[in-house]
Amino acid sequence: MQATNYEALMDNIRKCVIIGSGPAGFTAAIYTARAGMSPLLYEGPEAGGQLTTTTTVENYPGFPGGVDANTLMASMKTQAESFGAEIRSGRIMEVDFGKRPFTLKDDKGRIELAATVIIATGASARYLGLPSEQKFKGLGVSACATCDGFFYRGKDVAVVGGGDTACEEAVYLSNICRKVYMIVRRDVLRASKAMQDKVKSTANIEILWKCNTEEVLGDASGVTGARLLHADGKVFDISVDGFFLAIGHHPNSELFSKWLETDPNGYIIAEKGSAITSVPGVFAAGDVRDPRYRQAITAAASGCQAALDAEKFLAEEDTK
Repeated sequence: MQATNYEALMDNIRKCVIIGSGPAGFTAAIYTARAGMSPLLYEGPEAGGQLTTTTTVENYPGFPGGVDANTLMASMKTQAESFGAEIRSGRIMEVDFGKRPFTLKDDKGRIELAATVIIATGASARYLGLPSEQKFKGLGVSACATCDGFFYRGKDVAVVGGGDTACEEAVYLSNICRKVYMIVRRDVLRASKAMQDKVKSTANIEILWKCNTEEVLGDASGVTGARLLHADGKVFDISVDGFFLAIGHHPNSELFSKWLETDPNGYIIAEKGSAITSVPGVFAAGDVRDPRYRQAITAAASGCQAALDAEKFLAEEDTK
């Protein structure tokens, strides 16, 4: 394909379009804006990303007293705008990565042409689908023990799930909380033997076998317990202050799966140590390509990677 002089066509082509507004997206916007790339960022269906579903973030560097999640994301947005990034509410509905410049269509029917695209659409935690679960989301219901476990120090909590993630979260919480219930719908754990042994040897973890959650219980102050249904038909309540979901995440990559290489679970595959995807000029950052860490700080770091990779890509194109 013949190289395109993007600098000469900037009236029609955006140097960079960023899809997603979590820590990865806003960090990418900060870096690309400072590099003079005049990025356009689409906030997506959840402005600020999944982080805004929690309350105080205590493990983000630079905030010894913690920081409100919405305040943190608003600050990132303001910082990106201060360097010249354009932030647009709405979401991208269609993309064409089959030729360059790339074509993107948003939910208002607007068409954008882009020299580079950074995908930072995140991954959504899987929930049980209970109304009470949504009611107490952020008020005791969480999908990230590493993020929110500290708030339940010395308290009783429950973890839903029986795989490696659930076991890892239960063990993590066992070092913080007084009691950890694992709610497992089967009569076995799906986790590796090493993780199973670790859970079963931890004194303050109790596994509730063959149980499903019927309802998350709570009041105006937040979660107070959970109502469980055993396979034998018995319904019973447990008292907990925190209710953690560990039944997996779903990367928000469906829009791009036609064009980009993904793993069997839908996470976008990037070259090792970079944000470079299988399509030159398209980069991935944050949880949409990270099935392991899923932290605000790692998402922000990968947003930096994507921005630097995009800047380098354009610089190399201009020398051709």
